Amino acid sequence: MNIVFRVLCLAAGYMCGLIEMGVIYGRLKGVDIRKHGSGNLGMTNALRVLGPKAGLVVFIGDLLKAFIPCLIVNIIFRNIYPDTYMIYVLYTGLGAVLGHNFPFYLHFKGGKGISSSAGAIMGLLNPWMMLILLVLFIIVVLITHYVSVGSIFLMIGYVVVFVAFALNDMLCFDRSIPESNSAMIEGIVLSVLLAALAIFRHKANIGRLMRHEENKLSFHKSEDKK
Repeated sequence: MNIVFRVLCLAAGYMCGLIEMGVIYGRLKGVDIRKHGSGNLGMTNALRVLGPKAGLVVFIGDLLKAFIPCLIVNIIFRNIYPDTYMIYVLYTGLGAVLGHNFPFYLHFKGGKGISSSAGAIMGLLNPWMMLILLVLFIIVVLITHYVSVGSIFLMIGYVVVFVAFALNDMLCFDRSIPESNSAMIEGIVLSVLLAALAIFRHKANIGRLMRHEENKLSFHKSEDKK
């Protein structure tokens, strides 16, 4: 497979990921979201600091900035490389998450990448995968009331589902074709990297969970303006 296309997809995804909806929406409301709540730029902190509308807007924005470029790459490469196109989608999605998590113009301090990771997964255009992971996320959050726990389970579940689907010929890979089989392995590696990055970005949440200090999901604005 073409290394140039991989690099281009990764770079294009990164540029799209630099659109930080948390910062944009916060500035429109006269609030620097980085200085309130957890200081994170993602949906959960926007929800806690600015309320449900902000959380929804930031979620949709962060999801679309990964989904749209992944969708475009999917459409283009599906016809050119029908047995390996998902690799280029995954590189694009990984780039978008890296752009969101590590924006160079904000000193590489961004969000945790769950909404963008969800957009990247949607960009694979596999409805069964999306349905399974959506149900998993909702069930975990409803049971635990922790978005962080739901996010971690979502990404672990994604890797499990991706591997299961790939091995059962439910994705584009044709294991009878050497190049496609290699692409499947590369896709699994990229999926593991995507999940590992998300879990790593939740290391502070994991620490708070272990200390029983993690904030549970709330649909009210935070009064904490420190």
